[in-house]
Amino acid sequence: MSIRITVDGEPFEVTPRPGQVLRTVLRKAGNTAVKKGCDAGDCGACSVLVDGEAVHSCIYPAHRLDGTAVTTVAGLGSPEAPHPIQSAFVEAAAFQCGYCTAGMIVTASALDETELEELPRMLKGNLCRCTGYRSIHDALHSVRNIETPEAGAAATRSVRAPAAWRVVTGREEYTLDGPVTETGGTSLLHLAVLGSPHAHARIIAIDTRAAEAMPGVHGVLTHRDSPATAFSTGRHQDRLEDPDDTHVLDDVMRFRGQRVAAVVADTIAEAQRALEAIVVEYEVLPAVFDPESARLPGAPLVHPELGAVARAAAPERNTVAEEHGERGDVSAALASSAATVSGTWSTARVTHAALETHAARGWLDAEGRLVIRTSSQVPYLVRDEIARVFELPVERVRVFAARVGGGFGGKQELLTEDLVALAVLRTGRAVQYEFTRGDEFTIAPLRHPMTVSVTLGANADGVLTAIAVDQLMDTGAYGNHGIGVMYHSVHESIAVYRCANVRVDAQSVYTNNPPAGAFRGYGLGQVIFAVESAMDELARELGIDPFELRRRNVVVPGDPLLTIHEDEDETLAYRGAHGAGQCLDLVERALAVPGGLSAPAGWSIGTGMALSMIATVPPRGHFADATIRALDGDPSDGALFELEVGTAEFGNGSTTVHVQLAAQVLGTTPERIRIRQSDTDVAGYDTGAYGSTGTVVAGMAVFRAATTLAAQLASGGSREAQGHSDGTPRSVAFNVHGVRVAVRAETGEVLVLRSIQAADAGTVLNPEQLRGQVEGGTAQAIGSALYEEVGVDGSGEITTVAFRNYRVPKFGDVPVTEVLFADTHDPLGPLGAKSMSEAPYNPVAPALANAIRDAIGARPYALPMTRDRVWRLTEPPLAPRPR
Repeated sequence: MSIRITVDGEPFEVTPRPGQVLRTVLRKAGNTAVKKGCDAGDCGACSVLVDGEAVHSCIYPAHRLDGTAVTTVAGLGSPEAPHPIQSAFVEAAAFQCGYCTAGMIVTASALDETELEELPRMLKGNLCRCTGYRSIHDALHSVRNIETPEAGAAATRSVRAPAAWRVVTGREEYTLDGPVTETGGTSLLHLAVLGSPHAHARIIAIDTRAAEAMPGVHGVLTHRDSPATAFSTGRHQDRLEDPDDTHVLDDVMRFRGQRVAAVVADTIAEAQRALEAIVVEYEVLPAVFDPESARLPGAPLVHPELGAVARAAAPERNTVAEEHGERGDVSAALASSAATVSGTWSTARVTHAALETHAARGWLDAEGRLVIRTSSQVPYLVRDEIARVFELPVERVRVFAARVGGGFGGKQELLTEDLVALAVLRTGRAVQYEFTRGDEFTIAPLRHPMTVSVTLGANADGVLTAIAVDQLMDTGAYGNHGIGVMYHSVHESIAVYRCANVRVDAQSVYTNNPPAGAFRGYGLGQVIFAVESAMDELARELGIDPFELRRRNVVVPGDPLLTIHEDEDETLAYRGAHGAGQCLDLVERALAVPGGLSAPAGWSIGTGMALSMIATVPPRGHFADATIRALDGDPSDGALFELEVGTAEFGNGSTTVHVQLAAQVLGTTPERIRIRQSDTDVAGYDTGAYGSTGTVVAGMAVFRAATTLAAQLASGGSREAQGHSDGTPRSVAFNVHGVRVAVRAETGEVLVLRSIQAADAGTVLNPEQLRGQVEGGTAQAIGSALYEEVGVDGSGEITTVAFRNYRVPKFGDVPVTEVLFADTHDPLGPLGAKSMSEAPYNPVAPALANAIRDAIGARPYALPMTRDRVWRLTEPPLAPRPR
């Protein structure tokens, strides 16, 4: 039955399918301002107004719409005539990736004055993974956070993002928002995947004939269609950093949900129906799910086919990577120490929860080249690997990213592009593949769960005499990032302290659990949780203030940054001002001043802190090219310069900083810089937006290009210039987090009364934007510290498949974090800046754990510190029952 509605003031008639929801009706009609985040009514990214009432369009039945007026964020206002709420979001810098912003603005637009004072309740249905919510609160209370700089004075100012007006009015395109006509045709094919029901099995036979004969089906792909070339989904500048243990489609299943086959059809519904017609016969194989068991002799092997060429350390022991070594004599040092502490800590699987799921759209252009539009942090690395796997010349592949709706490391992978490429090359048609929210939990890589044992020794003055760390991590069924995360996890977490005797035993093992991958902090957060908890316990043992204990042991400028090797990494050094010392002082002083929330009556109060260090650039190379040219002045946008750079924008803020740097050097204002980015056909090269390199590597390339162009223009030379950065040498940055919590012993509830973080960010190029990065990292860390855990049932089955049973922090869960900046300057970064995207995450969990320990007198050893776990710590042990 046909229904008539108005959408953003325009009449619209549609005949919805049985069971169809408003979101799909709107997007099919080209209203891409409405986003897909969960399709379950959990995240609010799809929010629209129906007759003035905010609803989640992903669960609103289309058949109920007849005669209604629907308003999307695009209908609220335009960049030229914005709604007051849209203007407020721009003025407050109330977004980062911006994927949640459309729904957030629509929901807020329907609130009255009374409801605006109850934002935790009124916005509980709208999630933001990036901001930490403070800036959204500011927007809805008319707080202006951005500045309008004079020409040549953009750096160190809170400049608004170039895409701000497009984001808040729904005009900014994300991965699947581009028109179908960009593919050169008028329709798209859609791809659906059949997942394995077994954690470990071999395909004996697969019959796709019935599926191929179904209406709308254009092809069924199986391992018989897959290229023979093995690869890793994890992407790095040096592709040899990850084991080649993956195929586009394989005949051996190593985790539940792994691709068995893919159907390409006219619609996603037809593709999904055809999956049910595929008949598969499996040989079920022995499986292993416990990483401790996986490394023992006789354990089922996950990758018995791998040899040395795959770069896994010892596949015959399920070992992807391992490191064992000692500097000095740890046993002797512990024996002579005045105090020692030991413990074993564990961390859980965590999902990135970026609101835009992984997605890719591919097609052949007019010249027959393969083109892929993808939600990637690393389009150039994806291009290179697609060309390698499919044996194509690299110039025959173009990969680009529009604005990406969040990443956090999860999009430093090749998860959709390979299957889309195969489908495009087989059908010759444009093909689209989009993860569901359930896919993000079950088949997208998660954060590595780890078990970390730490032993520390110190003399009576609190000087560390020994550090021993034993780390075991579950990399899951595939080794993407399983090498790099392991090595990184036991580097800066230990090298942050001066100590003559250090022992490390670390091992990354295969299991038949779903794969793990890159996640904000890249392994440091898990080990820092253990090391900083042990440091807190050592301070208690010695009767020394925890800030003072760190001061006595933290590295200072000029110190070597050592773990188990006598020779330090020559590309990495601690230079300039004592950022660590400043951060310790800033947080200690702030905590000494009254502030924050008051504790409820009867709750126990505790204070905790933790320190972290991170390298400002990943090791083994990170490269960026930039080109900038002077224009004669474009009347369409007023641009005087055009900047080309490869870095993707996914809420990291690099685009804003790049424009600021160019404007600063060229003596103009940011709006006079037009930027083209994250397209392998546009900029020379860019390793990618990971490892917090958007400012210190790509930003340095931009700074150098702009500096060269300014000199050329002054001398009447060329009106175009290039810049390059190779990411070396590298520096380090520090963060110190302090918290005060209240704990209710009867229930295990934890309330964060106060949250403070000091950041050693060098020259702060955009204070408001950097404040938001720290707040967002803190909020994400609070989530994984107190609430978030992806459940696995012991047989490799993920039991957490939706946001509603996975608690991403909501507006009311996150305190306002006081952000303080150390006064440092790093000569290696543009204008003295350091990186600061991943770093804020790392010290939060141990600071919270130390505060809970202070409040209840018992130490948490496992993340997340959920109410039930904290409650068990507060309960006295049960007396044995009489027999």
